[in-house]
Amino acid sequence: MFYSPINYIEPVFRPPSEARSLIFQISIGCSWNRCAFCEMYTSKKFSIKPVEDVLAEIDLAAKYYPETRKIFLADGNALCLPVDKLLVIINYLNRTFPKLTRISAYAIAKDFNNKCIEDIKKLREAGLKLLYIGIESGDDDLLRMINKGETSSSTIESLTKARESGLKLSVMIINGLGGKNYSKQHAENSAKVINAIQPEFLSTLVLSFPYGIDHFKSRFRGDFSAMNILDLLMEQRMLIESLDLRETVFRSDHASNYLVLKGILNRDKNSLLQDLNFAIEAPQNAGLRQEWQCGL
Repeated sequence: MFYSPINYIEPVFRPPSEARSLIFQISIGCSWNRCAFCEMYTSKKFSIKPVEDVLAEIDLAAKYYPETRKIFLADGNALCLPVDKLLVIINYLNRTFPKLTRISAYAIAKDFNNKCIEDIKKLREAGLKLLYIGIESGDDDLLRMINKGETSSSTIESLTKARESGLKLSVMIINGLGGKNYSKQHAENSAKVINAIQPEFLSTLVLSFPYGIDHFKSRFRGDFSAMNILDLLMEQRMLIESLDLRETVFRSDHASNYLVLKGILNRDKNSLLQDLNFAIEAPQNAGLRQEWQCGL
């Protein structure tokens, strides 16, 4: 049985690429926690863990995992903490784990509203290397319908600030988020936002309904018409067709994705589109994940 010296407040989420990272929960839940599609933190009341409690957990964890190289700061948007508190935690992590090479965290665009570039640079220089940010969509209509609390402009402004500060960004778009009615504008306007930001990493996952589609519809501020697998693949094709990126690592390999896609954009754009075209034209031969093919 796995033992952790840290007393986590469940559930705890982390990106797939942080599977081997030591996780410290410096905030509980998500400070926004109103998005129509997200149920990750609805069971939690948002709070910020006292810094002294975090430092005590760091001391305890170091006794068990002194060789730690990667650390992930949870919960939903740990970057909402004030810069001075973040710096205390990050600097303490560096002193406590001598082999530490990377600190990363979830964030949302509004976390940057009260942080200037100079302050964000301090975080990066202290050791914060990578942020995972769910953009979800670049379409203003859809952002309003899902109650994201952002616009395409506010997203670009915040994440450009992060990029200019030297932080690496891993951003995510939700395939199928607007359903059939908003698919085209979702794909094309999401690409515009991604093109403006030029993130180091981009991923897509498929909209899911953990409490059923009716529950999602009750929270969605528009007319939602669910998409089948071919609809989702065609939307993803529109997204990739509209992307103009210099050197972004692209991954569409989340458990929710029907077709696994990996590459560098724009370098591998044509091959990714070829894979999508093949899946759309001959889905029975495209190697779609079997457990999801009931939607075809």
